[in-house]
Amino acid sequence: MSLKSEKEKMLAGELYVADCPELAADRARVSAWMERYNDSASAPPETQRAMLEEALGRVGVGVTVRPPFHCDYGYNILLGDGVFLNFNCVILDVARVEIGSGSQIGPGVQILTADHPRDPKQRARLLEFGRPVTIGANVWIGGGAIILPGATIGDDAIVGAGSVVTRDVPAGATVAGNPARLLRGANA
Repeated sequence: MSLKSEKEKMLAGELYVADCPELAADRARVSAWMERYNDSASAPPETQRAMLEEALGRVGVGVTVRPPFHCDYGYNILLGDGVFLNFNCVILDVARVEIGSGSQIGPGVQILTADHPRDPKQRARLLEFGRPVTIGANVWIGGGAIILPGATIGDDAIVGAGSVVTRDVPAGATVAGNPARLLRGANA
């Protein structure tokens, strides 16, 4: 019986310690990549695309990620065709983040999968875990919104600027506020 590495635990959504050599190396790799990518604003689109393919798990056709862009690991980020991420997006991708085709993400949006135990003794041991975030196709997320760990946003949904999404958003719904509340659609 082999023991799981901290990275294997992280990818499985289990409690893990991020301060291990393997994950530190992954973060160092993506930090160097972010430095290069965030300095590429005037580079041709094909150069930026090649750079995205170098670091991210999947990059669909016609994807635009405007620098600056920040992430934890990169390899857990899956972008469908035509996805647009505006300036200064942050994706903490200790778990899978999937963004469906045609979705548009405003400037300064934070997509967070990293979470921490509620038990202070576990937090003191530097344990953490991740919960995946799924954003459907043709979703619009306004600037400055925050998507919390474990949220799923359905196809064609709208998240108002500055909203904090704490729970799932149904397909076709419009939500806004802190916490984000249903304004329209899905039995509003």
